[in-house]
Amino acid sequence: MLTELLQKLDAPAGRFAQLDRYYAGRQPMAFLSPESREDLGDRMTRMAVNIPRLAVTSLTERLRVIGFSKDGSPASEVWADWIGNDMDQLAVVAHREALTLGSSYVIVWADEAGNPTVSVESARQVAVVRDPGTRRITAAVKRWETDKTTEAVLYGPDEIIHYRADHTGGVTGSQFHVAETIPNPLGMVPVVALRNSDRLLDDGVSEMEDLLPLVDALNKVLADMMVSSEYYARPRRWATGLELEEDEEGNAINPIPNSNRAMISESPDTKFGQLPAADLSSYESSVRVLTSQIMAVSGLPSHYLPTLTSNPPNADSMRAAEASLSARASARCAQFGRAWEDVARLMVAIRTGQDPASVDVRVEWADTTTRSVAQEADATVKLYQAGLLPASEALARLGYSDDAITAIRTARRAEALDSAGTDLQGLLA
Repeated sequence: MLTELLQKLDAPAGRFAQLDRYYAGRQPMAFLSPESREDLGDRMTRMAVNIPRLAVTSLTERLRVIGFSKDGSPASEVWADWIGNDMDQLAVVAHREALTLGSSYVIVWADEAGNPTVSVESARQVAVVRDPGTRRITAAVKRWETDKTTEAVLYGPDEIIHYRADHTGGVTGSQFHVAETIPNPLGMVPVVALRNSDRLLDDGVSEMEDLLPLVDALNKVLADMMVSSEYYARPRRWATGLELEEDEEGNAINPIPNSNRAMISESPDTKFGQLPAADLSSYESSVRVLTSQIMAVSGLPSHYLPTLTSNPPNADSMRAAEASLSARASARCAQFGRAWEDVARLMVAIRTGQDPASVDVRVEWADTTTRSVAQEADATVKLYQAGLLPASEALARLGYSDDAITAIRTARRAEALDSAGTDLQGLLA
C-alpha cells in the first residue's frame, strides 16, 4: 500500500510543475518562430499575461465558509474549533490549491490535550486511494523531506504508521522503515480531499486547464506585437550615395548610427528618405478574439479583462456580467461543501468521541454574488420587518459572526433593561 501510494503521489509531478509555471506567469513562450526568437535575443525572455491566476483568484475570493450547523441550529463548538485552527484563513489556501492543481487535502487529528487539529495539505505531498464501490478514501499517505531524512505517514482506518528513510531524494517504498505506529480510534481515514471536478471518476482538474492553449496564443500575439514594435513600428531611415567605410575585417560600417538625429553628407548625389512605420492596430483584433474566447471558457466578466470595452460598468451591469462566475462559484461550494462537512465530523468525533458517521453537520457559505452593503441591508431589513427572519438570522445574513451576534444581543438586552428602569439587584433580593 505504501509503494502504491508513493507511485500515485509521484505520477502527476510533471503536470503540477507545468500548472505552477502558468499560475506564476513563468511559462515558456509557445508558438514563437525561431526567427522571432533569434531577433528578440535576450531582450524579452518572458511575455505572459497572467490570466490563469486571475481565473483562480476570482473564484477563490467568492468561496467563504461562514459557519456550521447541527440539527438546524448553529454549531458554535464546531465553529470554535474551526477558528482555533485558523481555518477561516487556511480554508482559502485549500480552495486555491484545489482550483490550481485540481485537488488539495485536509488532515484532522488530535493534539496532546485531545483537541482537534486541522492542517491544509498540498497535492504535491498527499495522495489517497479510494474504494471503487463507495468512492470513500480507504488509505492516504503524506510524504515530506527534512535535511537528512524522508518522512512518510500512512493513514488507514485502524492505524497510522509513520515511516522513515535515512536519506532524501529518490526514496522508494522498500527503503522506508517503521518509526512509529499509532492506533486510529476514529474508524475512518482522517484525510479529506477537496476535488475540483464535476465528474465522478476524476481525481480533480485544474481550473486553468482549458485556458492554457488560449493564454499561449494570446502571449504569442503580444510577443509578435513586441517584435513588430521593435523592428517595424519605429520608422526606418535610408540613405544612398554615401561612401561606406570598412572595418579591419572588411565589413561595411554604417556612417550614420541610429542614435544620430541629424544626417550630413558632402556628396551632392546623396539622398535621404524614410520607410513608412508599421501599423500595429491589426494586432488588436487578434487580442480581442482571444480575450473573448478566454472569457467564454473561464466565465470571467468583461470588466475583469477590460480589453473589449473602455466604459466602466454600473452596478447592475456588473452583477449581470458576473452571473456566470457566480454560478461557477456556487458549483464549487457544492463540490467542496461535502469535504468541509467531513472535516467538521472528524473534529466533532475527536472532541466528543462520537462515531464520525453519526455526526450530522452542515456547512454554510457566504453569498457568491456581488451585492453592495446597502442592497444586502435593505433586503435583510425588509425580511425582518415582515416577520420572516429572526434578529439573529438577519445579523448573520449581514455578515456578523456568532460572537458578534451574541455581543449585540447582550448589548440590546442591557439597553432594554436600562430604558425600562428595572432594578436587577432589587429583583434578585
